[in-house]
Amino acid sequence: MVSTIPRPLMSYDEVLQLFEQAADDLDLEEEVRLLLRMPHRELHVGVPVRMDDGSVCVYRGYRVQHNGARGPYKGGVRYHPESNLDEVRTLASLMTWKCALSDLPFGGAKGGVQCDPKTMSANELKRLTRRYTQNIAHIIGINRDIPAPDMGTNAQTMAWMMDAYGQLEGHTPGIVTGKPIALGGSLGRESATGRGVVLVLQELCSDLGREPQSVRIAIQGKGNVGSWTARLAAEGGFPVVAVTDTSSGIYAEKGLDINALQAHLELGGRLSEFPQGVELTNEELLALDCDVLIPAAIGDVITDDNCDSVRADIIIEAANHPVSYNADASLRDRGAIIVPDILANAGGVIVSYFEWTQNIQQFRWEEKRVNHELARTITTAYRAVSSLAREKRCPMRHAAYLIAVERVAEAIRLRGFV
Repeated sequence: MVSTIPRPLMSYDEVLQLFEQAADDLDLEEEVRLLLRMPHRELHVGVPVRMDDGSVCVYRGYRVQHNGARGPYKGGVRYHPESNLDEVRTLASLMTWKCALSDLPFGGAKGGVQCDPKTMSANELKRLTRRYTQNIAHIIGINRDIPAPDMGTNAQTMAWMMDAYGQLEGHTPGIVTGKPIALGGSLGRESATGRGVVLVLQELCSDLGREPQSVRIAIQGKGNVGSWTARLAAEGGFPVVAVTDTSSGIYAEKGLDINALQAHLELGGRLSEFPQGVELTNEELLALDCDVLIPAAIGDVITDDNCDSVRADIIIEAANHPVSYNADASLRDRGAIIVPDILANAGGVIVSYFEWTQNIQQFRWEEKRVNHELARTITTAYRAVSSLAREKRCPMRHAAYLIAVERVAEAIRLRGFV
């Protein structure tokens, strides 16, 4: 029997609690708190689409710009049937802190359309994307707000967005990141988030004195992030013992052959049909006896309801906010180390920054340079967080928020907003 990953349940109030804790420790002035609690702009648009059968559907679309004190807004666009304003607001705020933690010259934004891309044809998705882009075009721009792919969207979606914006404003490849290479995308962007996850994992294991060969990894999610995390972790010597997607999963006690598994999936096979392991569900993966659990799918998959069953002593948040606020506290009380999302999955926005700069300069970097700069940037962020966490004897998440909130607050003061 298989199970599906539950729908996103992320709440802005939970992320706000993390901000408030950091603000209290930083003794942040109330005027700055007011600016950081409230998103700068929230846009809700209707997105009418002519379907292939001739009917018209109107989808709900959103773009939230949380804070732009450190630079243009930056954040992905998510297509999901449960996408809503509170979720997009939450993700936008996480982008503010993520960009600040990695010291990128961006603020935080996020977009979403409430639709099910799995049930729509390519032409329907293209029409949806073009209309959504037209409806938010007045608040985005290469020096204003730069979208990127997220759940349910990909490089092709970004190509459609770039073209739709270009029809209004002229050729502007830097308006989106995560584009196809042929349209100005960056080498290394597809693997960037997964590569960042593995780089952070390697740094943590080095700090703990643990050899990769002795660290068994379970990964929830077989999309872009999960796939690249599995592949690069295996290349780094980590045994990947389990992988799940939205409906099935596979487990092998001594580690899966990730290359063979990837080839099996590319031929149309299901995870549960892979011959070198046994089937398992998402619930079973979360409770698996492993060393590192990497949620790489959606938010709030580890909650009050199931956190007691989690056995891994290290959790790397490759997804956005996969561990709820209360579950986080419960896991830490039991001694678990949690590497927060705003650090662990920052590789995507870091290389998006590189793509944006390449588009502005009209000069492409070699992939070796992209990967080197990614490693330097995310390792620097990890070192800052781990050092502060040791100094203050606090969780890595709190240390990450202390760094990020202070950087944004400093930009607000320097700009003279307060």
